[in-house]
Amino acid sequence: MERVCFRMQVRPDRMEEYIERHRAVWPPMLRALREAGWTNYSLFAQDDGTVIGYLETPDYEAAQARMDTTEINARWQASMRPFFAEGGSFEAGPVRLREVFHLEDQLAAVDATTEGRAQ
Repeated sequence: MERVCFRMQVRPDRMEEYIERHRAVWPPMLRALREAGWTNYSLFAQDDGTVIGYLETPDYEAAQARMDTTEINARWQASMRPFFAEGGSFEAGPVRLREVFHLEDQLAAVDATTEGRAQ
């Protein structure tokens, strides 16, 4: 499973409305995300307009491509376009962040090393 984290920039003066829109995302959009392979998807926001997204999917590029072909995604994106900072992340897409630490991966490596020494 691929873990994906990304950053977007929302206009700070539209942040509250952006948050409100995400309290009740359209059910067809929710289903499209799930069917495209987006799981454990969350958004986190700061008052300055920074939005951090996190999701898990078997293949992020394929999941994005599947969403790009849906009519509901086109409608949702059009409705959200005014919230994003001009020249910002909406047209260019979210900026993917590089994962530098994952607790479970490191614990598994430590446990495997420890088990190997115990034998």
